[in-house]
This record gives sequence, structure tokens and C-alpha cells, in this order.
Amino acid sequence: MAYQLLPFRFERFNKEEYLLTNEVGEYIFLQHKDFLDFVNGEIDEHSDLFYDIMSKQIATTDKIEDVIPMLATKFRTKKSILRDFTSLHMIVPTLRCNSSCIYCQVARKNMDDHSADMTRKTAKNIVKTIFQSPSPCIKIEFQGGDPSTDFEMVKYIIEEAEWQNLFKKRELDFVICTNLTLLDERMVKYLKKHKCMISTSLDGHKELHDKNRPLQDKNLDHHAIFEKNLAMIQQVWGDSNCVSALMTTSKHSLGQFKEIIDEYIRLGFNNIFLRSLNPYGFAKQYKEKIAYPVEDFIANYREGLDYIIELNKQGVFFVEGFAALLLRRILTPFATGFVDLQSPAGVGIAGTIYDYDGSVYVSDEARMMARFKNYYFRLGNVNENSYQEMFNGELLHHIIASSCTECLPGCSECVFQPYCGADPVRNMSEQGDMIGFRPTNEMCKKTKAVLYYLFELLKKHDPEINRIFWSWLN
Repeated sequence: MAYQLLPFRFERFNKEEYLLTNEVGEYIFLQHKDFLDFVNGEIDEHSDLFYDIMSKQIATTDKIEDVIPMLATKFRTKKSILRDFTSLHMIVPTLRCNSSCIYCQVARKNMDDHSADMTRKTAKNIVKTIFQSPSPCIKIEFQGGDPSTDFEMVKYIIEEAEWQNLFKKRELDFVICTNLTLLDERMVKYLKKHKCMISTSLDGHKELHDKNRPLQDKNLDHHAIFEKNLAMIQQVWGDSNCVSALMTTSKHSLGQFKEIIDEYIRLGFNNIFLRSLNPYGFAKQYKEKIAYPVEDFIANYREGLDYIIELNKQGVFFVEGFAALLLRRILTPFATGFVDLQSPAGVGIAGTIYDYDGSVYVSDEARMMARFKNYYFRLGNVNENSYQEMFNGELLHHIIASSCTECLPGCSECVFQPYCGADPVRNMSEQGDMIGFRPTNEMCKKTKAVLYYLFELLKKHDPEINRIFWSWLN
């Protein structure tokens, strides 16, 4: 053999072709015969095909010692998210909420129940803990319940963090996650002044949104209040992109992805994240009423993505967030900050959450599990434990060591491994341990199906589709 093979993964993509990927996500399709010739050392090293393979660093005619440093540089770039340990800090000021979502994952409290409100002492200790993170970038995201139900605590934490940052000199950002219905102009002006972005939930048109996310007060029209307050926020902010939205797919959402996308466009959004149901809280407790087979979501996702691509072809710029995230991993050498899909897992080391009582969990999903008496992923409490005990303790080391896809069974040899990640919390929730079992893992099935479809689209070499995909990344 005149050339040497470098590490790569492969999988038969269809009857005629194989997909090959290397450690840093560069890929190539080979015809069946060419693949056999390649692995048997029989491809002409001066052919255009071999030059293509070599350009992807899947094989080389050079000394291995000369190639490894370049691969190592690319690998470090892909893993650069690890340098910002820990940048995303989610805080739960209260569990009170005025919604009654059918898939609520956090066991919300009623509006008049103050038993799960954060104290100022706990808030101060949380901010102190956050700024012990070595990350140069700190994002504080308010979760709930609905944090707007205790807006005074939100203000206290923002101002305490800004005061601390006068000395710490970090790049500091804020986000509040709210259903919008309780925000008034005074609150919005405060958020704008302190550069706190607003994230919300929108499940689709009025009938669907109100079915998935009814308010506790049945006399109120959730969608109507949402739309009115969205317009108010955009006017105060002077920017139609000041609010981002997430949708959650319930059983009622299936078959309506086109209508959901149309509603997002009607309300001025230029992107959507087509998100499946997470198996926590009420979504798990009432699974038979609101859940669905993962295959149904995949079929709907493909239809939704095709519709979004068609809209872009017609001149409507609109992004599907999950596809854009994966395409960035496929088409560029850069890292992505999506905590739920990292290797090693982003839990604890990329993002963490501080509950109303000061308890610290590795992820929002871990907090959701704790609502139902599973405290496995609790790192400690800011009122009792030091930063080092929580973020450099044995538990977090064990979790991270169990979440590197490069060495997990079923992941280590998967052709899609460079673009995927581990979620030990979801594995524990669904399958009883942090490793999980890939053949029956729904997250794995969904992610692989989406990746497969994206590669199908990329393989077409359609200039219009490629233009659209790159526009999403730019």
C-alpha cells in the first residue's frame, strides 16, 4: 500500500455508497467499489478520487507524524467549548407560574404558593458561586416556573451580578425565559436597560398553543396575551429580533408543522427549533396522553424542514435551529455551544442550574428529575458547599467520564459520532444508567435520522439548497 489510512468511521449510506467521516467531522461519499479498493490499498494515489480522500485527512502519503499536528489542531478547535468552563448559569428564582402546560417538566407552583421562592441570601451565594467559574463569558439565564412571577428577585440577581462583574470583568449576558403574559412595559424597559434578552415558548397557532400551554386562569386567552405582549416588547426594544422562541411538540402538534412554521413567520420570527418532547415531569407522567413514537416526530421533522427549505427558495429567510446547529458541525471546523449535544457532555462543565433553594444540578433536566425525587445529578448547595466541592468533585468527574461519545458503546464506531453528543441525564431518565443503550435510545434515533437526512440533502449538491444552508450559518 503506497498510502496510509488515518482514523475514520464509515457506514453504508445506500446500496451504492458509503459515508466516511474522520475524527474532526470531515466527510466523503465513496462508491461501493471505490470504498473496497480504498481500504484494500488499491486506489491510484495520483487519482482525483484519492486527492479528495487525502484532502479530508482520511488517508495520507506523507509521514503520519506530519499529519497528526494538523488533525490535533482541528480537534482542539472542535472541542474549544471546553475552554469556557462553565459559561451558562441557569437560575430558578421561583417555581411559581401562571401557565398550566400539559407537558410541564418542573412541577410548577400556583401563583399564591410562595414556598418555592428564592431568598436573597441564596441569590447572593449563587452569584458568588457563578463568578468563581474560570470562564471569560458568563451567561445568566432565568428559568422557572416563570421568573417574571418574582421580577424583584430577577432584578436583585441582575444587579448583584453587575456589581460583582465590576471587579471580575467578565463578558456578562442575561436571558429571561418567560411566557410573556405577565410582562409589562416597565419590566421590559428594565430588561432592555440591563441588556437581558427574552426567550419564550410558542407552540404554534392559537388553537394549538392554547391546548399545549393553557393558563391556569381558564378565562384568559394565552395566545392573545402572548401576541399583544410580543408586539409591545418589540416596540419598546425597537428590534423585532429581541425575543427568541422555542416550540415543543406534543401529540397535538403532529401533522401541523407547516401551520406552526407559518405562525412563527406571521409573528415576525425568522427561526424555529423543531423540538421533540423531553421525557421529564408531566411529559413522562402522562406519556400516554401527549407523547408519540419517535418515528412520528422524525416524519414530521422532515416535512417541516422541507417546507422551510421551500420557503427559503421563495425568498423568505427562515432557519430551522436544530438543522443549523448540526450543519455548523458538519460544514465548519468550529464548536457549537448547544449544551445538550456535546462530547464530553455539556452537563455541569458547559452549563449548570441553580434551584430556588440553592441546590445545584448539572442541567435543567437533572433539576426536573429531582422534582420527582431523583437527586442523582445534584452537585451540592451554594449555602453549604464550596465551588470546588461542587464543580471539581467526584460526582461531576464520574458523570463527565461516562459521557465521551468517542469511547461509548454504540457511539465510538458510529459514522455520525463527530457531530453528536452524550446526554447522561436523559439516558438515566429513560434507560436507567448514564451510558444508555443505543439501539433503543430515542434521542439517538432522532439525532441519527436528522443527520442522515441532512447528508441526503448535502449529497444532492443542489446549489440552491447549499446556498440556503450556508445562509443559515452566516
